[in-house]
Amino acid sequence: EAAAAAAMAEVLDPQNVTVNYQNEKAGCQPLTDVKLYNIWCFDGPEGVSFTEVSLLDYIAVNPTKHATYVPHTAGRYSNKRFRKAQCPIVERLTNSLMMHGRNNGKKLMAVRIVKHAMEIIHLLTDQNPIQVIVDAVINSGPREDATRIGSAGVVRRQAVDISPLRRVNQAIYLLTTGARESAFRNIKTIAECLADELINAAKGSSNSYAIKKKDEIERVAKANR
Repeated sequence: EAAAAAAMAEVLDPQNVTVNYQNEKAGCQPLTDVKLYNIWCFDGPEGVSFTEVSLLDYIAVNPTKHATYVPHTAGRYSNKRFRKAQCPIVERLTNSLMMHGRNNGKKLMAVRIVKHAMEIIHLLTDQNPIQVIVDAVINSGPREDATRIGSAGVVRRQAVDISPLRRVNQAIYLLTTGARESAFRNIKTIAECLADELINAAKGSSNSYAIKKKDEIERVAKANR
Protein backbone atom coordinates (compact mmCIF):
# COMPACT_ATOMS: atom_id res chain seq x y z
CA GLU A 1 0.00 0.00 0.00
CA ALA A 2 2.83 2.36 0.91
CA ALA A 3 4.65 1.49 -2.33
CA ALA A 4 1.48 2.13 -4.36
CA ALA A 5 1.00 5.48 -2.61
CA ALA A 6 4.64 6.36 -3.31
CA ALA A 7 4.20 5.42 -6.98
CA MET A 8 1.09 7.59 -7.25
CA ALA A 9 2.88 10.47 -5.50
CA GLU A 10 5.76 10.16 -7.97
CA VAL A 11 3.36 10.26 -10.91
CA LEU A 12 1.44 13.24 -9.56
CA ASP A 13 4.55 15.17 -8.50
CA PRO A 14 4.26 18.58 -10.26
CA GLN A 15 7.98 18.50 -11.08
CA ASN A 16 7.61 15.17 -12.93
CA VAL A 17 4.50 16.41 -14.75
CA THR A 18 6.41 19.53 -15.86
CA VAL A 19 9.35 17.44 -17.08
CA ASN A 20 7.04 15.13 -19.04
CA TYR A 21 5.22 18.13 -20.59
CA GLN A 22 8.56 19.66 -21.61
CA ASN A 23 9.66 16.32 -23.09
CA GLU A 24 6.43 16.10 -25.12
CA LYS A 25 6.88 19.66 -26.41
CA ALA A 26 10.42 18.81 -27.47
CA GLY A 27 9.19 15.64 -29.20
CA CYS A 28 10.90 13.37 -26.63
CA GLN A 29 9.40 10.25 -25.14
CA PRO A 30 9.05 10.14 -21.34
CA LEU A 31 11.80 8.09 -19.73
CA THR A 32 9.45 5.47 -18.29
CA ASP A 33 6.34 3.67 -19.53
CA VAL A 34 3.33 3.17 -17.29
CA LYS A 35 3.95 -0.01 -15.29
CA LEU A 36 1.59 -1.77 -12.90
CA TYR A 37 2.78 -1.01 -9.34
CA ASN A 38 5.69 0.68 -11.15
CA ILE A 39 7.14 -2.84 -11.72
CA TRP A 40 5.23 -4.89 -14.32
CA CYS A 41 5.15 -3.94 -18.04
CA PHE A 42 2.01 -3.99 -20.19
CA ASP A 43 4.10 -4.00 -23.38
CA GLY A 44 7.72 -4.36 -24.52
CA PRO A 45 9.66 -7.62 -24.88
CA GLU A 46 8.11 -9.04 -21.70
CA GLY A 47 4.65 -7.72 -22.59
CA VAL A 48 1.35 -9.61 -22.79
CA SER A 49 0.44 -12.09 -25.54
CA PHE A 50 -2.91 -13.81 -26.24
CA THR A 51 -3.44 -17.47 -27.06
CA GLU A 52 -7.15 -16.95 -27.76
CA VAL A 53 -8.19 -14.24 -30.22
CA SER A 54 -11.89 -14.31 -29.25
CA LEU A 55 -11.11 -12.83 -25.82
CA LEU A 56 -8.79 -10.11 -27.12
CA ASP A 57 -11.43 -7.35 -26.84
CA TYR A 58 -12.63 -8.45 -23.40
CA ILE A 59 -9.35 -8.73 -21.46
CA ALA A 60 -8.19 -5.13 -21.04
CA VAL A 61 -4.38 -5.04 -21.04
CA ASN A 62 -3.75 -2.66 -23.96
CA PRO A 63 -0.67 -0.57 -23.00
CA THR A 64 -2.08 2.62 -24.56
CA LYS A 65 -5.63 2.38 -23.13
CA HIS A 66 -5.52 0.26 -19.99
CA ALA A 67 -2.06 0.73 -18.46
CA THR A 68 -2.33 1.95 -14.84
CA TYR A 69 0.06 2.27 -11.93
CA VAL A 70 -2.44 0.78 -9.46
CA PRO A 71 -5.56 -1.34 -10.14
CA HIS A 72 -7.82 1.38 -8.72
CA THR A 73 -9.19 3.65 -11.47
CA ALA A 74 -12.50 4.49 -9.71
CA GLY A 75 -14.25 4.21 -13.10
CA ARG A 76 -18.03 3.75 -13.40
CA TYR A 77 -17.90 0.54 -15.39
CA SER A 78 -21.30 -0.85 -14.41
CA ASN A 79 -23.36 2.12 -15.67
CA LYS A 80 -23.65 0.77 -19.19
CA ARG A 81 -23.80 -2.71 -20.67
CA PHE A 82 -20.42 -4.11 -21.82
CA ARG A 83 -18.53 -1.12 -20.40
CA LYS A 84 -16.86 -3.38 -17.85
CA ALA A 85 -14.91 -4.94 -20.73
CA GLN A 86 -12.88 -1.69 -20.72
CA CYS A 87 -11.94 -2.10 -17.04
CA PRO A 88 -8.27 -3.22 -16.70
CA ILE A 89 -8.23 -6.99 -16.12
CA VAL A 90 -6.08 -6.73 -12.97
CA GLU A 91 -8.59 -4.26 -11.50
CA ARG A 92 -11.46 -6.64 -12.28
CA LEU A 93 -9.58 -9.38 -10.41
CA THR A 94 -9.03 -6.94 -7.51
CA ASN A 95 -12.74 -6.02 -7.40
CA SER A 96 -13.78 -9.67 -7.43
CA LEU A 97 -11.73 -10.30 -4.30
CA MET A 98 -14.06 -7.95 -2.36
CA MET A 99 -16.82 -10.54 -2.01
CA HIS A 100 -18.86 -11.52 1.05
CA GLY A 101 -20.13 -8.86 3.42
CA ARG A 102 -17.07 -8.52 5.60
CA ASN A 103 -14.87 -7.73 2.57
CA ASN A 104 -17.19 -5.26 0.79
CA GLY A 105 -15.55 -1.97 -0.08
CA LYS A 106 -12.07 -2.86 1.21
CA LYS A 107 -10.39 -2.09 -2.09
CA LEU A 108 -7.03 -0.99 -0.68
CA MET A 109 -6.79 -4.36 1.06
CA ALA A 110 -7.63 -6.11 -2.23
CA VAL A 111 -5.03 -4.00 -4.10
CA ARG A 112 -2.41 -5.00 -1.53
CA ILE A 113 -3.33 -8.70 -1.81
CA VAL A 114 -3.05 -8.60 -5.63
CA LYS A 115 0.33 -6.86 -5.45
CA HIS A 116 1.64 -9.48 -3.01
CA ALA A 117 0.25 -12.31 -5.17
CA MET A 118 1.93 -10.88 -8.29
CA GLU A 119 5.28 -10.70 -6.51
CA ILE A 120 4.90 -14.37 -5.47
CA ILE A 121 3.96 -15.35 -9.06
CA HIS A 122 7.08 -13.63 -10.41
CA LEU A 123 9.30 -15.39 -7.84
CA LEU A 124 7.82 -18.83 -8.61
CA THR A 125 7.50 -18.62 -12.41
CA ASP A 126 9.97 -15.87 -13.41
CA GLN A 127 7.27 -14.58 -15.79
CA ASN A 128 5.42 -11.28 -16.08
CA PRO A 129 2.50 -11.75 -13.61
CA ILE A 130 0.13 -9.84 -15.93
CA GLN A 131 0.77 -12.55 -18.56
CA VAL A 132 0.06 -15.28 -15.97
CA ILE A 133 -3.24 -13.58 -15.01
CA VAL A 134 -4.28 -13.31 -18.69
CA ASP A 135 -3.42 -16.99 -19.31
CA ALA A 136 -5.33 -18.02 -16.17
CA VAL A 137 -8.45 -16.09 -17.29
CA ILE A 138 -8.26 -17.58 -20.80
CA ASN A 139 -7.91 -21.14 -19.46
CA SER A 140 -10.58 -20.81 -16.74
CA GLY A 141 -13.52 -19.53 -18.79
CA PRO A 142 -15.93 -22.32 -19.77
CA ARG A 143 -16.84 -22.43 -23.49
CA GLU A 144 -20.18 -24.21 -23.08
CA ASP A 145 -22.87 -24.29 -20.38
CA ALA A 146 -26.36 -25.70 -19.85
CA THR A 147 -29.40 -23.43 -19.51
CA ARG A 148 -32.96 -24.21 -18.40
CA ILE A 149 -35.51 -24.37 -21.22
CA GLY A 150 -39.27 -24.56 -20.70
CA SER A 151 -41.90 -23.08 -18.41
CA ALA A 152 -43.88 -24.21 -15.38
CA GLY A 153 -43.84 -28.01 -15.15
CA VAL A 154 -41.66 -29.34 -17.95
CA VAL A 155 -38.13 -27.99 -17.65
CA ARG A 156 -35.11 -29.42 -19.44
CA ARG A 157 -31.46 -28.43 -19.74
CA GLN A 158 -30.08 -27.31 -23.09
CA ALA A 159 -26.38 -26.85 -23.94
CA VAL A 160 -25.48 -23.34 -25.18
CA ASP A 161 -22.28 -21.54 -26.20
CA ILE A 162 -20.97 -18.90 -23.80
CA SER A 163 -20.24 -15.36 -24.99
CA PRO A 164 -16.66 -14.04 -24.64
CA LEU A 165 -17.59 -11.48 -21.95
CA ARG A 166 -19.35 -14.08 -19.81
CA ARG A 167 -16.34 -16.39 -20.20
CA VAL A 168 -14.11 -13.67 -18.74
CA ASN A 169 -16.65 -12.90 -15.97
CA GLN A 170 -16.95 -16.58 -15.03
CA ALA A 171 -13.17 -17.08 -15.09
CA ILE A 172 -12.51 -14.14 -12.73
CA TYR A 173 -15.26 -15.32 -10.38
CA LEU A 174 -13.98 -18.91 -10.29
CA LEU A 175 -10.33 -17.84 -9.75
CA THR A 176 -11.12 -15.56 -6.80
CA THR A 177 -13.62 -18.02 -5.29
CA GLY A 178 -10.99 -20.78 -5.43
CA ALA A 179 -8.40 -18.56 -3.75
CA ARG A 180 -10.86 -17.44 -1.06
CA GLU A 181 -11.99 -20.97 -0.24
CA SER A 182 -8.46 -22.38 -0.07
CA ALA A 183 -7.35 -19.52 2.24
CA PHE A 184 -10.26 -20.05 4.66
CA ARG A 185 -9.13 -21.73 7.91
CA ASN A 186 -5.68 -22.21 6.41
CA ILE A 187 -2.25 -21.07 7.56
CA LYS A 188 -1.55 -19.79 4.02
CA THR A 189 -2.44 -16.17 3.30
CA ILE A 190 -5.01 -15.17 0.68
CA ALA A 191 -2.18 -13.72 -1.46
CA GLU A 192 -0.33 -17.07 -1.47
CA CYS A 193 -3.56 -18.94 -2.30
CA LEU A 194 -4.39 -16.48 -5.11
CA ALA A 195 -0.87 -16.84 -6.55
CA ASP A 196 -1.15 -20.68 -6.47
CA GLU A 197 -4.61 -20.57 -8.08
CA LEU A 198 -3.45 -18.25 -10.89
CA ILE A 199 -0.27 -20.26 -11.58
CA ASN A 200 -2.17 -23.59 -11.69
CA ALA A 201 -4.92 -22.11 -13.88
CA ALA A 202 -2.37 -20.57 -16.26
CA LYS A 203 -0.76 -24.02 -16.65
CA GLY A 204 -4.18 -25.66 -17.09
CA SER A 205 -3.52 -27.87 -14.05
CA SER A 206 -6.46 -29.69 -12.44
CA ASN A 207 -5.10 -28.61 -9.03
CA SER A 208 -6.82 -25.30 -9.80
CA TYR A 209 -10.36 -24.84 -8.44
CA ALA A 210 -11.28 -22.75 -11.51
CA ILE A 211 -10.10 -25.40 -13.98
CA LYS A 212 -11.99 -28.15 -12.11
CA LYS A 213 -15.20 -26.09 -12.09
CA LYS A 214 -14.79 -25.19 -15.78
CA ASP A 215 -14.40 -28.87 -16.70
CA GLU A 216 -17.46 -29.75 -14.61
CA ILE A 217 -19.60 -27.04 -16.29
CA GLU A 218 -18.51 -28.21 -19.76
CA ARG A 219 -19.12 -31.87 -18.86
CA VAL A 220 -22.72 -31.12 -17.75
CA ALA A 221 -23.28 -29.09 -20.94
CA LYS A 222 -21.96 -31.92 -23.12
CA ALA A 223 -24.40 -34.34 -21.49
CA ASN A 224 -27.32 -32.02 -22.37
CA ARG A 225 -26.53 -31.31 -26.03
